[in-house]
Amino acid sequence: MDLPFAPSRRSTVGLEWELQLVDADSGDLRQAATAVLDGVALPGGRGHPNVHPELLLNTVEVVSGVSESVGQAGADLARAVTDLRAVTDPLRIELVGAGTHPFARPAFQKVTNQDRYATLMDRTRWWGRQMLLYGVHVHVGIEDRAKVLPIIGALLTRFAHLQALASSSPFWAGEDTGYASNRAMMFQQLPTAGIPYQFGRWADLEHFVGDMTRTGVIDSFDELRWDIRPSPRLGTIEVRVCDASPTLRETVALSALTHCLVEHYSTMLDRGLELPTVPRWFAVENKWRAARYGMEAILILDDAGEEELVGETVSRMLTELAPVAERLGCVEELADVAAIVDGGASYQRQLAVAGGSGLDGVVESLVREMRAGHPL
Repeated sequence: MDLPFAPSRRSTVGLEWELQLVDADSGDLRQAATAVLDGVALPGGRGHPNVHPELLLNTVEVVSGVSESVGQAGADLARAVTDLRAVTDPLRIELVGAGTHPFARPAFQKVTNQDRYATLMDRTRWWGRQMLLYGVHVHVGIEDRAKVLPIIGALLTRFAHLQALASSSPFWAGEDTGYASNRAMMFQQLPTAGIPYQFGRWADLEHFVGDMTRTGVIDSFDELRWDIRPSPRLGTIEVRVCDASPTLRETVALSALTHCLVEHYSTMLDRGLELPTVPRWFAVENKWRAARYGMEAILILDDAGEEELVGETVSRMLTELAPVAERLGCVEELADVAAIVDGGASYQRQLAVAGGSGLDGVVESLVREMRAGHPL
């Protein structure tokens, strides 16, 4: 199967941030996406270019344009949120960022009326109805198709670090799951989600997609919902492993780390250097450890099986990536990753609030953080 890849300008970046629509009085989710999207629509009935529907009617997705830096992309997200609040505030709806809602029940959520979502629900049934999940997706432009698969393989050596830093889903349907990112464990239950396969050649990926299409597993490439995937139509690598962050600052910081990693590996290829890889079984173990233990996870670093605590690796990464951040214009944004290491990831803050104020208090804290734009 021919799978053309439309090259992009190198290291352009685009962000997608899935947000919960939460009732300001009860703290539960509101099935209000249709009214909200109608409210932010442009004159003439055109949809808002930076606000999109998602699988469930309790969700909207804010997206950036194709940007030169994560700061520019973050500014797009901030403007979209401002436009949304002009609609949601009068409706007494709050916007919340987190990988899951602390106590909402999956069975009560309504699906957006689109054929592709109906098909997904029909095929996946109970597991599909559990997809009460929210993430951040980072697209980075790749100028040469030959770089795509090697860079994805290298990102699998550090994707679990991103997952740990972004973990914001310790609760599920009112229960403390014991996981930092229960979203990671739930989302991989879909038949085409989870860790990507590692292909040595683009032709191998095309053969795989052909097999999946011919046998009816997928109808289009976008139905491969991997944690990291090529986006052939856009000419990007899309990193999808992160839980939705509660604040714009954290969203942009983790996007900066992702952006820098892709550019770092791209530069290594330019210099003729071999990119790092790990066997699939190490990547699978790292995903589980990051989901379970978050910032306390000890992750496998390389194919030799060396291990290190997440925070120690991340601190070293920030130093190594500093020159890359300088080139990409995201020095300040990348520096905010250190604040997550030092001050705690969202799941840690949520657990601390729950200990004193219960799950209602967790929702209130997520609302306050979203409005503040930074961790509290």
